[in-house]
Amino acid sequence: MKQEVRLDNNYAPPFWLRPASVQTFLASLKLRARARCAMDAAAKTRIITTTAGVRLMGIYSQQPGAKGLLILLHGWEGSAESTYMRITGRTFFEAGYDLLRLNMRDHGASHHLNEGLFLATNLDEVVDAVRTIVSDYNSGPVFLAGFSLGGNFALRIAGRLAATPLAKLRHVVAVSPVVDPYKATLRIDAIYPILWYFRKKWCRSLSIKAGLYPDMYRFDELNEKLNLMQMTERFISRYSDYPDARTYLNAYGIIPEIFSRIRVPVTVITAADDPIIPAADLMKLPENPNIKRIITPHGGHNGFIEADLKSTYYEKVMKAAFAPF
Repeated sequence: MKQEVRLDNNYAPPFWLRPASVQTFLASLKLRARARCAMDAAAKTRIITTTAGVRLMGIYSQQPGAKGLLILLHGWEGSAESTYMRITGRTFFEAGYDLLRLNMRDHGASHHLNEGLFLATNLDEVVDAVRTIVSDYNSGPVFLAGFSLGGNFALRIAGRLAATPLAKLRHVVAVSPVVDPYKATLRIDAIYPILWYFRKKWCRSLSIKAGLYPDMYRFDELNEKLNLMQMTERFISRYSDYPDARTYLNAYGIIPEIFSRIRVPVTVITAADDPIIPAADLMKLPENPNIKRIITPHGGHNGFIEADLKSTYYEKVMKAAFAPF
């Protein structure tokens, strides 16, 4: 059975929404998700403790008679409150799903929960949290969706679960997933507005962590005079067991073995004009009949925004993927 790869022209934004820079900017524009909604009224904080003792924070919104549960994973330096998380969560809560927006370690308001620092290679704790969430849910099927780095995590989780599957997990979606983290970091550094955005957010996050644990961490040398690769090099050499930034970044890439072992149905959505993630990286991965790859001409990074500026094309794809369940 040959893997399905769809060059999707069904997403056709108006001309003023077609530039990748516009799509990428609007994906995180807080104004799009400022209004409170039923998902917020139902929201409760949940702390998930893994078998290793790591504590992760989730924002859980439940409703009577739900169709199932959707777990959402944010991108690097995003959170459960990121615009794309709120927009997607609101759409699916209104469509009848329960929502759990999971904060990874040191993201959102969770820096105080663990002494250790966030590393994208710490997959075990997120897998363990997802297992706990799925096992505890008794109201229907479960779906998992991630954005950017969260999409990378979603794919790695799907690969990890091949050996010990979760019957209730029916479909996984990765939107603009990071396939080659080293290449993505170089691309960010080459586009100053994107570099400025991520560097500012990372510096703020490190400052919060150092303030909570001043005897453990000092990040004075990680500042806004450096690009992300330089910051990563210094961070990794001081606070991890990896010898250098490239070894660390390569350690959480989506390698062919991960893609090949996935057994749960997966949909990957990316844009040909993504300024951070080359669509060619996704196309180089091996065929797998369980994975559908959708590549749109436009959409930027995490964008795919429709003319109303509220809805997105990937939400339509997700609804179609979840409908059979």
